[in-house]
Amino acid sequence: MSMRSELGETPEVVRSLIEKQRGVIDAVAEAIQARPVDMVLMAARGTSDHAAIYAQYIFGVYNKLPVALAAPSIHSLYGVAPRLRNALVIGVSQSGQSPDVVGVVQEARSQKALTIAVTNDVKSPLSRAAEFHIDIHAGPERAVAATKTYVAELTALAMLSTALDDDGLARGQLAEVPEAIAAALGLEAIVESAAKEQAGMRRAVVLGRGFNYATALEWSLKLKEMTYVLADAYSTADFEHGPIAMIDPGFVVHAIAAEGPTLAEVCSVLGRLREAGARLVVASAAAEALAFADVPLRLPAAPEWLSPLSAIIPGQLFAYHLALAKRLDTDRPRNIEKVTRTR
Repeated sequence: MSMRSELGETPEVVRSLIEKQRGVIDAVAEAIQARPVDMVLMAARGTSDHAAIYAQYIFGVYNKLPVALAAPSIHSLYGVAPRLRNALVIGVSQSGQSPDVVGVVQEARSQKALTIAVTNDVKSPLSRAAEFHIDIHAGPERAVAATKTYVAELTALAMLSTALDDDGLARGQLAEVPEAIAAALGLEAIVESAAKEQAGMRRAVVLGRGFNYATALEWSLKLKEMTYVLADAYSTADFEHGPIAMIDPGFVVHAIAAEGPTLAEVCSVLGRLREAGARLVVASAAAEALAFADVPLRLPAAPEWLSPLSAIIPGQLFAYHLALAKRLDTDRPRNIEKVTRTR
């Protein structure tokens, strides 16, 4: 099936991207450094929106740049063009086809802002609209649900952040990501068993924090689009501000817990959920987080800033195997198409 085979291609896609696009991304970083850039504006939809949220953390933490998510309808529906002086505008889209994302980049370029397209199609409208283009080199992706292209988008953004600071240590850590992704794929047997056990699931919550808030959002999306489960994603911080009240015995919670500054707070929430009787699926490299899990998914050790690139793999696998358990089409979920053109 296309989705599973494409997911399995992810380690090699990331390895190829790191090898083939380093020079291009270094050149883009030099262009950014030569301009007065005060902030980053990310334009994206769907899965790529979650890559944009990852960018909020990586550019904020490592490059000290504030990052905002564009609201494309301000331009496309309301006819207003926000002032983008001294902004770096990055459009992220697997297909590069969505007119509203393209419109944000076109408007930014007309204002002489620096623009970058991150896409899997060098001939797409988004690629043509931007001053610079980063090809994620993922190859054809035929399944409707994005898998390898999402991880490739994260990789491209991580490479750009690293290039902006010319960080040799970070480059070395990036080079180890394909092995971490391959190790995460090794969790498939555990994930398949858990998915079969949860085949009747109709609702769930997915939790993450910091860099892995993006992972929680994408994990949740995969459950919704592939298995039709009503899966809400939350930062654990927001979850404690009200939504935690819906947890009762047996409620399924999937959580991503990365080692780093967020770990203690995530573990505190997991402890509360355990006391409330939640059924916990936990993806983590940290033993203290896995100790709370009914289904522990031991991720390979990785620096927190790169952990989303491998942490999403068990979420993609879970959605795939849960769809199989529910006897659903894993490549063509109902009501949606591979390329969505919103305005």
